[in-house]
Amino acid sequence: MKIGTPKEIFEGENRVAMTPASAKDLQKLGYECIIETGAGAGAGFSDQAYKDAGVEVAKTAAALYKAADIVAKVRPPSDAEVKKLREGQTLISFFYPAQNKELMEAANAKGATVIAMDMVPRISRAQKMDALSSMANIAGYRAVIEAGNNFGRFFTGQVTAAGKVPPAKVLVVGAGVAGLAAIGTATSLGAITYAFDVRPEVAEQVESMGAEFVFLDFEEEQQDGSATGGYAAVSSPEFAAAQLAKFREIAPDMDIVITTALIPGRDAPELWTKDMVEAMKPGSVIIDLAAERGGNCKLTVKDEKIVTDNGVIIVGYTDFPSRMAAQSSTLYATNIRHMMTDLTPEKDGTPNHNMEDDVIRGATATHKGEITFPPPPPKVAAIAAAPKKEKPKELTAEEKRANEVAAFQKETKTQVGLLAIGAALILGIGLIPGMPASFMQHFIVFVLSVFIGFQVIWNVAHSLHTPLMAVTNAISSIIILGALIQIGSSNALITILAALGIFMAAVNIFGGFLVTRRMLAMFQKS
Repeated sequence: MKIGTPKEIFEGENRVAMTPASAKDLQKLGYECIIETGAGAGAGFSDQAYKDAGVEVAKTAAALYKAADIVAKVRPPSDAEVKKLREGQTLISFFYPAQNKELMEAANAKGATVIAMDMVPRISRAQKMDALSSMANIAGYRAVIEAGNNFGRFFTGQVTAAGKVPPAKVLVVGAGVAGLAAIGTATSLGAITYAFDVRPEVAEQVESMGAEFVFLDFEEEQQDGSATGGYAAVSSPEFAAAQLAKFREIAPDMDIVITTALIPGRDAPELWTKDMVEAMKPGSVIIDLAAERGGNCKLTVKDEKIVTDNGVIIVGYTDFPSRMAAQSSTLYATNIRHMMTDLTPEKDGTPNHNMEDDVIRGATATHKGEITFPPPPPKVAAIAAAPKKEKPKELTAEEKRANEVAAFQKETKTQVGLLAIGAALILGIGLIPGMPASFMQHFIVFVLSVFIGFQVIWNVAHSLHTPLMAVTNAISSIIILGALIQIGSSNALITILAALGIFMAAVNIFGGFLVTRRMLAMFQKS
């Protein structure tokens, strides 16, 4: 069967759903590939590059739709493109069926199967097909680059002969895929980066990337993210009010604000109000990645860049991935290829549309003359909600002291019991008729050394076990002296045991010091 990619007709769209590299992978699955002439030009892929990869180049879109059994594209199809579909043909693209019901019904009337890449369930197995995350990652990165292009200062602070330049302060609202990409980029450029998200559990991710998480003085039971396909759940009015109050407090200090809060299929929540914009310094920049659905900023204008009366620049572009078309096309084409791999388990060039598969079923909007949207929830939850931990009860000083005394008494009783058992054991061995006195002396020393060694090591923190054991093993290997003394024995068995003792003790000595040296080297500056 043939899989084809037409040229995108949406104005300003430079991405393409098939690259020369992905075409080679699709051919390994048994498919023939066809592409409309000029389809990859906006992303830097020439027709010749496709021909070199074994791809047929169609002169017109009509010829491509006629020849291809599977059509892969980026943007949702237009009415004219839907009319080109035929019965049994499969369309793979971003589709947004919740917002394009008429388009979905028209495609279904044609008898076509529609696989919406925006409907891929957010489960672990489907990450390789998650085109929304691929594009969000690029959008987050590009948002910071766009902010730098419009910001009149450095991101990083500098001290020069001409004066001191303070670092830019960047606030990223929303720590999803786009938000984390923006945080990583802003931090790497040297900005002081802050981040906010309604899910406090992402604070560790934010802080691990070098940013500071903005916490609210507000307690609210968090909802399971799987209820919204892995996205942040809608907050309560009280939480939203506390959130806006915090943003008003920090707005005057922020140089760049990047908002990413958006759940597919819903209008963007208003998070950055007019008075917050008015409180910002002249020359500050707002990049609104939710502009396509109304924007997180009150003053955002879709697909435009505006400058407010107080000199704040607000960017509402909706084509950030298209502005990095080569990278976006490569990632999106890879998502398509992974989808085709799941659809073609036998690698025979014939798709097997298994509606029992969570990923395929979740992404399918129409199939065999039926509208299958919305899909049932996946059998595997998108994100497993962490069990809510109860806050430990605050203890008074008297209660803490009582607990410490009880623990000490319990430990003491255990030690006394072990000593009693050990003493009884030694006494029993000593009462055996004919037991040499020299053996009992050595045996008592052995038992005491085991007891003391156990007590010493048991109370050492786990993080210190490796370096401490390495040193003590090396030092305690003085036992090698005993083996050296005994190796000259006239008894062959004793000589063999002494030789083995020398060998193992030598390994212990050299190994212990070698491990210690390597451990210390980890903490030395290169």
